[in-house]
Amino acid sequence: MAGCVLALLPSTWLYVSTAERLRTLADVPSAKVAVVFGAGLAGGEPSPYLANRLDAAATLYREGRIEVVLVTGDNSRRDYDEPDAMRTYLTGHGVPSERIVRDYAGFDTWDSCVRARKIFGVDRAVLISQGFHIRRAVALCEAAGVASYGVGVTEKHDVTWYYGGTREVFAAGKAVLDTVFRPDPTFLGPRENGVTKALAEARG
Repeated sequence: MAGCVLALLPSTWLYVSTAERLRTLADVPSAKVAVVFGAGLAGGEPSPYLANRLDAAATLYREGRIEVVLVTGDNSRRDYDEPDAMRTYLTGHGVPSERIVRDYAGFDTWDSCVRARKIFGVDRAVLISQGFHIRRAVALCEAAGVASYGVGVTEKHDVTWYYGGTREVFAAGKAVLDTVFRPDPTFLGPRENGVTKALAEARG
């Protein structure tokens, strides 16, 4: 019993620490930047789960509630490029290409949050993911220095949803370690001005 309690402590921490930072697509505050986390590709195109995240970002952009979208995902192999696929999807749904900034080294949630702050200079953002992941994203971005609200898009409770929810129980433990030890991301690299430039262009 003690082991079960200890195993669930990280998930409980995520639930409690982010309770005030979660919003729906309808009531999330406006922000200059939205961050969309990668969620896999299918045949080179966004998976259904990733497409739902991108749809939410496109909606916020069309409603004038965000100015720039930072898409962060995996491009560790030449034949696998989440950020470019995300950009293509967004441009097909009404977001101008010059308002989309790509992070090619968002290999996990912590890396994406740290790079958003240190590489792209984002200190405040709306985060978009699925409901089972958004609490961890908010907690990690807050720890990385990005003040954020999280939007968890809804999904039908299929096999992928249950897998994602189960995975989060284990990922919560890593999230605790990331916030305590704050490791460098897999790849940091030089500072980039893509977000700053896109915001300046958005304001004419």
